[in-house]
Amino acid sequence: MPIDTPASSSPGWGSSYRLIAAEKWKAKSAAMGRGATQALVEYADPRPGMTVLDLASGTGEPGISLAKRVLPGGRVTAIDLSSELLEIAAGRARQRNLANFEIRQADAHDLPFDDRTFDLATCRFGVMFFTRVEQALGELRRVLKPGARACFVAWGSLEQPYWQSTMKIAHRYAGGPILEPDGADPFRFAQKESLAGELRSTGFYDVEESERDVPWIWPGTAEEVFEYACSCSTPFKPMLARVPEEKWQEIQREVRAAVERYRVGDEIHFGAKVVLASGRA
Repeated sequence: MPIDTPASSSPGWGSSYRLIAAEKWKAKSAAMGRGATQALVEYADPRPGMTVLDLASGTGEPGISLAKRVLPGGRVTAIDLSSELLEIAAGRARQRNLANFEIRQADAHDLPFDDRTFDLATCRFGVMFFTRVEQALGELRRVLKPGARACFVAWGSLEQPYWQSTMKIAHRYAGGPILEPDGADPFRFAQKESLAGELRSTGFYDVEESERDVPWIWPGTAEEVFEYACSCSTPFKPMLARVPEEKWQEIQREVRAAVERYRVGDEIHFGAKVVLASGRA
């Protein structure tokens, strides 16, 4: 197929294809996600001296942004299942001379930290993929100090420009479910108060949730948008694998036309609806 064979790549979060894509697109991906990152950082309200845990950090955000905000005296520990993605994050932190940013490979369902360790926790587009969300939130509550906040940003509905212009178009050619019935679901908490409900059920208090419109801007071409989406949007891999080989050029033409509707100068301005939620331990 014309793009870098996304359908044949491994569906795993730490697959070699995804790691190559993460390195290739790290600057433009960071630029596209900046609006969501900034929204979460402002929402979390980090203060100098805080000890922060960032869950499912991937290539480093919002942990890197938080590390700047908790100086002097504060530290950020970034965890992820993928040590390779964390190494990318560590490199980005070194480039910014952030000695207070540290990485640790760990599973959110079994955190390797003592009780009451952290002043603040964040998670950017990760909570949707916890396989046992109640257990993971319970672990998070355990490692937070009493009264400390846990702050999350999750995707809103599938029905928004970025996904409509990429995966929804591919899905028309693939057939079957757009996401596996028992697989990872990026939109798991799109329903109002669903994430807040999970927080309350695991003992968090002062829980709040709101929907927010944030910038979602790709600083490049429509072709890049689709290649990035196919290579890094792991939950859609099974659907992409069903696309007939001979249909990829047709899909690319349709995606290009759909994406170009959001062009502003040299950038693609999609916008995104996200869910912000928090609770106190």
